[in-house]
Amino acid sequence: MTRPLAVTCGDPAGIGPDITLAGWMRRRELELPPFYVLADPAALAARASELGFDIPMCVTPPENALSRFGNALPIVEIGAELRSRAGAPDAAGARVAVAAINQGAAQVMSGQASALVTNPIAKSALYQVGFEGPGQTEHLAKLAQEHTGRSARAVMMLWSEQLAVVPVTIHVPLARVSKLITVDLIVETGRVVASDLSSRFGIAHPRLAVSALNPHAGEDGTIGSEERTIIAPAIARLREEGIDVRGPLAADSMFHAAARKSYDAALAMYHDQALIPIKTIAFETAVNVTLGLPFVRTSPDHGTAFDIAGTGRADPSSFIAALRLARRLSAAVPAASPA
Repeated sequence: MTRPLAVTCGDPAGIGPDITLAGWMRRRELELPPFYVLADPAALAARASELGFDIPMCVTPPENALSRFGNALPIVEIGAELRSRAGAPDAAGARVAVAAINQGAAQVMSGQASALVTNPIAKSALYQVGFEGPGQTEHLAKLAQEHTGRSARAVMMLWSEQLAVVPVTIHVPLARVSKLITVDLIVETGRVVASDLSSRFGIAHPRLAVSALNPHAGEDGTIGSEERTIIAPAIARLREEGIDVRGPLAADSMFHAAARKSYDAALAMYHDQALIPIKTIAFETAVNVTLGLPFVRTSPDHGTAFDIAGTGRADPSSFIAALRLARRLSAAVPAASPA
């Protein structure tokens, strides 16, 4: 790699620091790509001590991270000090998390880093400090638009070697899903997924499977009409554009091993319809990857786990998988021009 990955600290009261430190300690064993961490150095050193990790650290600008990574964990300061405790989220930690996201995205878009790996945040804490948008995915799309002047249609995909899923609606109440899914929303999502599977994942002719909303795919309209009035017309439009897509498929029978071999990514109508199968199949190794951005962003597929932060019990497997996928995908994306 000619440029390091930029890793955000996530909510500093959560397990983001724990898994980042644990990942760096296994860098040689697992041949991990070089990265630097956007964090408060004192807070990260305190967490390492709390975990009993003897980790040399160095504060450095992004351009020196590659040469320092082998012998010390490179830290890029974010200009915000932290006094939060593990397991006790607060407004100060939320401000640090936002600063890390903003600076990390800017550094990737300016060409200082090859990709962005974001550690878990707590949305409730971020909302208290004025964070706008449902989550990091939407916030990164806004940052990309501000930087490039072009609209970014960000799509969340959960990826693993066994299964890739895309929730068409994400963090919304289940009672609102039927009102939010539209033909245009499904078509726009399908376009982004097909495009990025081709350009970033190297799949020449991506195959998409689209789930139904209702049980038994609506049972010919007797258990709901969304399949006929919304999902099927969206699939027809995607096919007209040359995208290999099929559905609406009954969600209860599209995720077993044989069914998964027939598509490269599944579009589901709501959050749990997509995440339950992938977390069942690949809980430790699934990665959250944002499609549709002008840069690569991945993230561990789990939350902040405040209850085990600082205890040494956090599993870094998903973080390690996020690093590896970021390296793979960034190799397919042209380097950004320095600002």
